[in-house]
Amino acid sequence: MDGTQEIDGIGDTGRALGDFLRARRGRVAPEQVGLAGGGRRRVQGLRREELALLAGISVDYYVRLEQGRATQPSTEVLDALARALRLDAAERRHLDTLAGTRRCPVPLARVGPSLLRVLDAMAALPAFVTDHRLDVLAANDLGAELIGGVNDPGRRDRNNARYLFLDPASREVHPEWEERAAEAVGQLRVSAGRYPGDPELTALITGLSAGSADFRRIWATGEVLMCAAGRKRLRHPAAGLLDLDYETLHVPAVPGQTGAVIHVFSAEEGSETSLALARLADSMTPVSPSLD
Repeated sequence: MDGTQEIDGIGDTGRALGDFLRARRGRVAPEQVGLAGGGRRRVQGLRREELALLAGISVDYYVRLEQGRATQPSTEVLDALARALRLDAAERRHLDTLAGTRRCPVPLARVGPSLLRVLDAMAALPAFVTDHRLDVLAANDLGAELIGGVNDPGRRDRNNARYLFLDPASREVHPEWEERAAEAVGQLRVSAGRYPGDPELTALITGLSAGSADFRRIWATGEVLMCAAGRKRLRHPAAGLLDLDYETLHVPAVPGQTGAVIHVFSAEEGSETSLALARLADSMTPVSPSLD
Protein backbone atom coordinates (compact mmCIF):
# COMPACT_ATOMS: atom_id res chain seq x y z
CA MET A 1 0.00 0.00 0.00
CA ASP A 2 1.36 3.44 -0.91
CA GLY A 3 -0.74 5.26 1.71
CA THR A 4 -2.63 7.47 -0.75
CA GLN A 5 -6.03 5.79 -0.98
CA GLU A 6 -7.16 6.83 2.50
CA ILE A 7 -6.73 10.53 1.74
CA ASP A 8 -8.20 10.79 -1.74
CA GLY A 9 -10.74 13.32 -0.46
CA ILE A 10 -8.11 15.84 0.63
CA GLY A 11 -8.62 19.04 -1.36
CA ASP A 12 -11.93 17.71 -2.75
CA THR A 13 -14.65 18.76 -0.33
CA GLY A 14 -17.32 16.65 -2.03
CA ARG A 15 -15.26 13.51 -1.54
CA ALA A 16 -14.29 14.59 1.96
CA LEU A 17 -17.96 15.02 2.91
CA GLY A 18 -18.76 11.56 1.60
CA ASP A 19 -15.81 10.01 3.40
CA PHE A 20 -16.86 11.65 6.67
CA LEU A 21 -20.48 10.53 6.37
CA ARG A 22 -19.36 7.00 5.55
CA ALA A 23 -17.02 6.85 8.53
CA ARG A 24 -19.63 8.23 10.94
CA ARG A 25 -22.28 5.86 9.54
CA GLY A 26 -20.00 2.94 10.28
CA ARG A 27 -19.70 4.05 13.89
CA VAL A 28 -23.43 3.90 14.72
CA ALA A 29 -24.80 0.48 15.63
CA PRO A 30 -28.42 -0.13 14.50
CA GLU A 31 -29.42 -0.94 18.07
CA GLN A 32 -28.31 2.54 19.16
CA VAL A 33 -31.00 4.17 17.03
CA GLY A 34 -33.80 1.67 17.57
CA LEU A 35 -33.21 -0.55 14.52
CA ALA A 36 -32.86 -4.32 14.45
CA GLY A 37 -29.24 -5.31 14.08
CA GLY A 38 -29.62 -9.03 13.55
CA GLY A 39 -28.65 -11.01 10.49
CA ARG A 40 -25.51 -10.86 8.44
CA ARG A 41 -24.46 -7.32 7.53
CA ARG A 42 -21.89 -6.55 4.86
CA VAL A 43 -20.90 -3.28 6.50
CA GLN A 44 -20.29 -2.18 10.07
CA GLY A 45 -22.81 0.29 11.44
CA LEU A 46 -25.81 1.64 9.58
CA ARG A 47 -26.70 0.86 5.99
CA ARG A 48 -27.20 3.80 3.65
CA GLU A 49 -30.91 3.03 3.46
CA GLU A 50 -31.20 3.04 7.25
CA LEU A 51 -29.45 6.38 7.64
CA ALA A 52 -31.57 7.95 4.90
CA LEU A 53 -34.70 6.71 6.68
CA LEU A 54 -33.56 8.09 10.03
CA ALA A 55 -32.67 11.45 8.48
CA GLY A 56 -35.90 11.68 6.48
CA ILE A 57 -34.21 12.03 3.09
CA SER A 58 -34.33 9.88 -0.01
CA VAL A 59 -31.85 7.05 -0.39
CA ASP A 60 -30.84 8.37 -3.81
CA TYR A 61 -30.01 11.80 -2.39
CA TYR A 62 -28.00 10.31 0.46
CA VAL A 63 -26.07 8.08 -1.95
CA ARG A 64 -25.23 11.15 -4.04
CA LEU A 65 -23.97 12.88 -0.88
CA GLU A 66 -21.65 9.98 -0.07
CA GLN A 67 -20.42 9.83 -3.63
CA GLY A 68 -19.67 13.55 -3.71
CA ARG A 69 -22.26 14.18 -6.44
CA ALA A 70 -24.53 16.34 -4.26
CA THR A 71 -22.99 19.47 -2.77
CA GLN A 72 -24.04 22.09 -0.24
CA PRO A 73 -26.96 20.27 1.43
CA SER A 74 -29.43 22.46 3.28
CA THR A 75 -29.19 23.25 6.99
CA GLU A 76 -32.27 21.06 7.54
CA VAL A 77 -30.57 18.08 5.90
CA LEU A 78 -27.40 18.66 7.91
CA ASP A 79 -29.41 18.88 11.13
CA ALA A 80 -31.17 15.61 10.31
CA LEU A 81 -27.93 13.81 9.44
CA ALA A 82 -26.23 15.11 12.58
CA ARG A 83 -29.07 13.80 14.76
CA ALA A 84 -29.17 10.43 13.01
CA LEU A 85 -25.39 10.02 13.22
CA ARG A 86 -25.31 11.25 16.83
CA LEU A 87 -22.60 13.79 16.09
CA ASP A 88 -21.07 15.80 18.90
CA ALA A 89 -20.53 19.57 18.66
CA ALA A 90 -17.08 19.33 17.04
CA GLU A 91 -18.27 16.77 14.50
CA ARG A 92 -21.30 18.89 13.64
CA ARG A 93 -19.12 21.94 12.99
CA HIS A 94 -16.91 19.79 10.79
CA LEU A 95 -19.98 18.59 8.88
CA ASP A 96 -20.93 22.22 8.26
CA THR A 97 -17.39 22.92 7.05
CA LEU A 98 -17.42 20.05 4.56
CA ALA A 99 -20.87 21.06 3.35
CA GLY A 100 -19.49 24.44 2.34
CA THR A 101 -20.88 26.68 5.08
CA ARG A 102 -17.61 27.33 6.97
CA ARG A 103 -14.80 27.12 4.42
CA CYS A 104 -12.10 29.75 4.70
CA PRO A 105 -9.34 31.04 2.39
CA VAL A 106 -5.88 29.62 3.00
CA PRO A 107 -4.54 31.59 5.97
CA LEU A 108 -1.14 33.10 6.66
CA ALA A 109 -0.03 32.41 10.23
CA ARG A 110 2.36 34.70 12.05
CA VAL A 111 3.43 35.26 15.66
CA GLY A 112 3.97 38.94 16.40
CA PRO A 113 6.15 40.63 19.03
CA SER A 114 3.29 41.10 21.49
CA LEU A 115 2.49 37.38 21.53
CA LEU A 116 6.18 36.61 22.03
CA ARG A 117 6.16 38.90 25.05
CA VAL A 118 3.20 36.95 26.44
CA LEU A 119 5.15 33.70 26.09
CA ASP A 120 8.20 35.26 27.68
CA ALA A 121 6.13 36.50 30.63
CA MET A 122 4.86 32.96 31.23
CA ALA A 123 8.35 31.59 31.84
CA ALA A 124 7.18 29.42 34.74
CA LEU A 125 4.42 27.84 32.64
CA PRO A 126 5.29 25.62 29.65
CA ALA A 127 3.66 27.15 26.57
CA PHE A 128 3.86 26.97 22.79
CA VAL A 129 1.93 28.31 19.79
CA THR A 130 0.65 26.31 16.81
CA ASP A 131 -1.15 27.01 13.56
CA HIS A 132 -3.79 24.98 11.70
CA ARG A 133 -1.12 22.64 10.27
CA LEU A 134 0.21 21.89 13.79
CA ASP A 135 3.45 23.73 13.07
CA VAL A 136 5.00 25.03 16.30
CA LEU A 137 5.38 28.73 15.52
CA ALA A 138 6.89 29.73 18.85
CA ALA A 139 7.55 28.31 22.30
CA ASN A 140 8.94 29.54 25.58
CA ASP A 141 11.94 27.67 26.96
CA LEU A 142 10.02 25.41 29.34
CA GLY A 143 7.37 24.56 26.77
CA ALA A 144 9.93 23.80 24.08
CA GLU A 145 11.90 21.56 26.43
CA LEU A 146 8.87 19.56 27.55
CA ILE A 147 7.71 18.72 24.02
CA GLY A 148 11.01 17.27 22.93
CA GLY A 149 13.26 20.31 22.48
CA VAL A 150 11.42 22.00 19.62
CA ASN A 151 13.57 25.16 19.88
CA ASP A 152 16.60 23.10 18.89
CA PRO A 153 16.37 22.27 15.14
CA GLY A 154 18.53 19.21 15.63
CA ARG A 155 16.29 17.57 18.23
CA ARG A 156 12.88 17.31 16.58
CA ASP A 157 10.66 18.42 13.70
CA ARG A 158 8.77 21.66 14.30
CA ASN A 159 5.54 20.12 13.05
CA ASN A 160 3.81 18.24 15.85
CA ALA A 161 2.15 15.70 13.55
CA ARG A 162 5.37 14.77 11.75
CA TYR A 163 7.09 14.51 15.11
CA LEU A 164 4.43 12.20 16.51
CA PHE A 165 4.16 9.87 13.54
CA LEU A 166 7.65 9.89 12.03
CA ASP A 167 9.95 10.29 15.05
CA PRO A 168 10.15 7.31 17.45
CA ALA A 169 11.40 9.66 20.19
CA SER A 170 7.89 11.12 20.46
CA ARG A 171 6.65 7.93 22.14
CA GLU A 172 9.08 8.48 24.99
CA VAL A 173 8.03 12.13 25.43
CA HIS A 174 4.34 11.23 25.17
CA PRO A 175 3.54 8.12 27.26
CA GLU A 176 -0.10 8.49 26.15
CA TRP A 177 1.03 8.42 22.54
CA GLU A 178 -2.14 6.92 21.06
CA GLU A 179 -4.27 9.71 22.53
CA ARG A 180 -1.90 12.42 21.33
CA ALA A 181 -1.77 10.86 17.87
CA ALA A 182 -5.58 10.72 17.64
CA GLU A 183 -5.76 14.38 18.70
CA ALA A 184 -3.31 15.40 15.99
CA VAL A 185 -5.21 13.53 13.28
CA GLY A 186 -8.53 14.91 14.46
CA GLN A 187 -7.20 18.48 14.32
CA LEU A 188 -5.68 17.97 10.87
CA ARG A 189 -8.99 16.60 9.59
CA VAL A 190 -10.78 19.73 10.80
CA SER A 191 -8.16 21.92 9.10
CA ALA A 192 -8.38 19.93 5.87
CA GLY A 193 -12.11 20.55 5.72
CA ARG A 194 -11.77 24.23 6.54
CA TYR A 195 -8.85 24.96 4.20
CA PRO A 196 -9.21 22.57 1.22
CA GLY A 197 -7.06 24.83 -0.95
CA ASP A 198 -3.99 24.78 1.31
CA PRO A 199 -1.25 22.95 -0.64
CA GLU A 200 1.11 22.77 2.35
CA LEU A 201 -1.56 21.11 4.48
CA THR A 202 -2.39 18.67 1.67
CA ALA A 203 1.30 17.82 1.29
CA LEU A 204 1.65 17.29 5.03
CA ILE A 205 -1.29 14.88 5.23
CA THR A 206 -0.19 13.06 2.08
CA GLY A 207 3.32 12.65 3.44
CA LEU A 208 2.10 11.37 6.79
CA SER A 209 -0.18 8.87 5.10
CA ALA A 210 2.66 7.60 2.92
CA GLY A 211 5.10 7.37 5.83
CA SER A 212 3.03 6.07 8.74
CA ALA A 213 0.70 3.10 9.00
CA ASP A 214 -0.49 4.49 12.33
CA PHE A 215 -1.51 7.73 10.65
CA ARG A 216 -3.43 5.85 7.97
CA ARG A 217 -5.18 3.74 10.61
CA ILE A 218 -6.28 6.71 12.70
CA TRP A 219 -7.22 8.86 9.69
CA ALA A 220 -9.52 6.07 8.45
CA THR A 221 -11.65 6.38 11.61
CA GLY A 222 -12.90 9.79 10.48
CA GLU A 223 -12.44 11.32 13.93
CA VAL A 224 -12.43 15.11 14.31
CA LEU A 225 -11.24 17.17 17.24
CA MET A 226 -11.18 20.76 18.40
CA CYS A 227 -8.53 21.99 20.86
CA ALA A 228 -9.91 22.20 24.38
CA ALA A 229 -8.63 21.64 27.92
CA GLY A 230 -7.78 18.67 30.08
CA ARG A 231 -4.82 16.73 31.43
CA LYS A 232 -1.81 15.29 29.66
CA ARG A 233 1.16 13.23 30.74
CA LEU A 234 4.65 14.11 29.50
CA ARG A 235 8.01 12.54 30.24
CA HIS A 236 11.22 14.55 30.48
CA PRO A 237 14.65 12.90 30.91
CA ALA A 238 15.53 15.13 33.88
CA ALA A 239 12.15 16.04 35.38
CA GLY A 240 10.62 12.59 34.99
CA LEU A 241 6.94 11.76 34.45
CA LEU A 242 4.75 14.87 34.69
CA ASP A 243 0.96 15.04 35.04
CA LEU A 244 -0.03 18.43 33.65
CA ASP A 245 -3.26 20.35 33.20
CA TYR A 246 -3.52 22.17 29.89
CA GLU A 247 -5.57 24.96 28.35
CA THR A 248 -5.79 26.01 24.72
CA LEU A 249 -6.16 29.75 24.18
CA HIS A 250 -7.37 30.89 20.77
CA VAL A 251 -5.87 34.18 19.61
CA PRO A 252 -8.23 36.00 17.19
CA ALA A 253 -6.97 36.43 13.67
CA VAL A 254 -6.06 39.76 12.15
CA PRO A 255 -7.03 40.42 8.50
CA GLY A 256 -5.18 38.12 6.15
CA GLN A 257 -3.94 35.79 8.87
CA THR A 258 -5.24 32.88 10.91
CA GLY A 259 -5.74 32.91 14.64
CA ALA A 260 -2.96 31.14 16.50
CA VAL A 261 -3.53 28.65 19.31
CA ILE A 262 -1.54 28.94 22.55
CA HIS A 263 -1.13 25.69 24.50
CA VAL A 264 -0.37 26.33 28.18
CA PHE A 265 0.52 23.68 30.77
CA SER A 266 0.35 24.00 34.54
CA ALA A 267 0.37 21.88 37.68
CA GLU A 268 -1.32 22.25 41.04
CA GLU A 269 0.80 24.29 43.43
CA GLY A 270 2.82 22.12 45.79
CA SER A 271 2.34 18.95 43.73
CA GLU A 272 5.27 16.76 42.72
CA THR A 273 4.85 17.88 39.12
CA SER A 274 4.84 21.56 40.13
CA LEU A 275 8.07 21.12 42.08
CA ALA A 276 9.67 19.19 39.22
CA LEU A 277 8.73 21.96 36.77
CA ALA A 278 10.24 24.59 39.05
CA ARG A 279 13.49 22.65 39.33
CA LEU A 280 13.63 22.20 35.56
CA ALA A 281 12.98 25.91 34.97
CA ASP A 282 15.72 26.87 37.44
CA SER A 283 18.18 24.63 35.63
CA MET A 284 17.60 26.26 32.24
CA THR A 285 19.26 29.39 30.85
CA PRO A 286 16.51 31.81 29.76
CA VAL A 287 16.41 32.86 26.13
CA SER A 288 13.78 34.63 24.04
CA PRO A 289 10.83 32.54 22.79
CA SER A 290 11.65 30.87 19.48
CA LEU A 291 10.09 31.87 16.19
CA ASP A 292 9.84 29.50 13.26
